[in-house]
Amino acid sequence: MSVPEGLHYTKEHEWVSFDDNIATVGITDFAQSSLGDITFVQLPKEGDQVKKDDPFGVVESVKAVSDLYSPVTGRVMEVNEPVLKAPELLNEDPYTDGWLLKVETKEIDMEGLMSPDEYTDYIEEQG
Repeated sequence: MSVPEGLHYTKEHEWVSFDDNIATVGITDFAQSSLGDITFVQLPKEGDQVKKDDPFGVVESVKAVSDLYSPVTGRVMEVNEPVLKAPELLNEDPYTDGWLLKVETKEIDMEGLMSPDEYTDYIEEQG
């Protein structure tokens, strides 16, 4: 299970990276593996607001339908259009080609976000 350094992780299995006030959001390798073959992704539109810990979209797979939860609050600056057209990118490369959103944040709130080591321990506890 890949858990890259330099990212922060949520208990809902999203990851986030920060570049100044722009947060890039995606799902983890653990999430895509648990879901199986991903067949559909629904995301907000550019300009929409997302709120930390609130659902912002849906990912569907052959196994399940799961809500996506935002690790940040802010305005959606960019949506990864290739993922909407080819949801399997989430299975193939969840950390680079398979990112979901870029969100402009007013402040970076680290509460509830885990380091790579903390997230690794968390997913091991989940069994």
